[in-house]
Amino acid sequence: MLLTLSTTHSPATELGYLLHKNPARPQSFELPFGLAHVFYPEAHAECTTAALLLEVDPVALVRGRHGPAGEGGALAQYVNDRPYVASSFMSVALARLFGSAMAGRSKERPELVEQALPLTARLSVLPCRGGEAFLRRLFEPLGYTVTATQHPLDETVPEWGNSRYFTVTVEARTRVSELLTHLYVLMPVLDDDKHYWVGDEEVEKLVRHGEGWLAAHPERELIARRYLRHQRSLAREALERLVGDEAAEPEERERVRNEEEAALESRLSLNEQRLQTVVDVLKECGAARVVDLGCGEGKLLKALMKERQFTDILGMDVSFRSLEIAKERLDFDRLPELQRRRLGLLHGSLMYRDKRLSGYEAATVIEVVEHLDPPRLAAFERVLFECARPNVVVLTTPNAEYNVRFESLPAGTFRHRDHRFEWTRAEFEAWARGLCTRFGYSVRFQPVGPLDAEVGAPTQLAVFSR
Repeated sequence: MLLTLSTTHSPATELGYLLHKNPARPQSFELPFGLAHVFYPEAHAECTTAALLLEVDPVALVRGRHGPAGEGGALAQYVNDRPYVASSFMSVALARLFGSAMAGRSKERPELVEQALPLTARLSVLPCRGGEAFLRRLFEPLGYTVTATQHPLDETVPEWGNSRYFTVTVEARTRVSELLTHLYVLMPVLDDDKHYWVGDEEVEKLVRHGEGWLAAHPERELIARRYLRHQRSLAREALERLVGDEAAEPEERERVRNEEEAALESRLSLNEQRLQTVVDVLKECGAARVVDLGCGEGKLLKALMKERQFTDILGMDVSFRSLEIAKERLDFDRLPELQRRRLGLLHGSLMYRDKRLSGYEAATVIEVVEHLDPPRLAAFERVLFECARPNVVVLTTPNAEYNVRFESLPAGTFRHRDHRFEWTRAEFEAWARGLCTRFGYSVRFQPVGPLDAEVGAPTQLAVFSR
């Protein structure tokens, strides 16, 4: 797979200072999925071209040489197009080899970093799921002139028609950092695939690399969805952070969904019972330092602040918007100094190890796990029970068996449209006991809400101790 970047800026050889690669010295780099070569087919004062040649080893990927969790082990067939097309492999290579250029850094020519140069990028084979029209909808709003040549499926059999592969050239007067960043984001968007697991870390990448241009792009929703492999919750989070107040529509949808669930449970005052039960359990175990994981808009934090026993209270959530609402509802900026010292709000993900979670005596996870995709549940388990490892974990989740008692809930549906699953009592207890076996905890269970002799209580609560 070949990508070239050319400029006619005078002197054009200064491109080497911006890319941090010497035009006189070809270089090769080992990557987890193959080899990358950087060289200059031409390097003259009038025109200079830098080339990135990527050699992906599909056999090693299929055999899982680099492990199923890394950048490999993701392909099921030895025969595939990955060595020949621009995809997420090329994006990773750009970030690894031209990271300083993408960040806009150059010690030798700092004045050039912010200068718009005449630039041309050419991708020898680019997969475009959506065709040339979609390709243009992505690049032309960013000011690029696009030239695209579509390749036939087989030149010897013209009746088979065209493939989804194009040779693409984009031209503009722009900064090198901008061009590289646009390519980094948009190549996997056009391919509509990635070779590695997509989670909260990818949201951080999209927010970082999309700053300054993605919020105003007319295809921003589609770009976010494809970049994050159609995980709607992740795309919603990225757009909230990028667009700010303009992201009212997805926020409104989430608000409506939360209100639907609250209305369903309101007759039972279930949320109030749930929060009070959790507070009582924490008081009983004697914890003073408590972290609420997935704190949302801060309802449990507000209840904990009323109890003097809790001297260090931390709320963590992946949504910036939820943390902003929590800060407002807790009157954080108007709290007396001593009270403010008791409370902290932290942006973070349940999917990644975080040293900031260490040292807390108790952790609460209230109506959170059912929002996690099953493949992400294992990562959450390790983050909480192996890495953070509090003495006590209080966790609640809906009891799926009780759903038949909600008259307004259609049969076979979940209480909240963002729930990935809802466990029966037996399923929840089996999962909890499995955690205890793996991580050295004990567990007890407690019903929350009215207890039905046939289907149990509406909420299940587990208290893990070590």
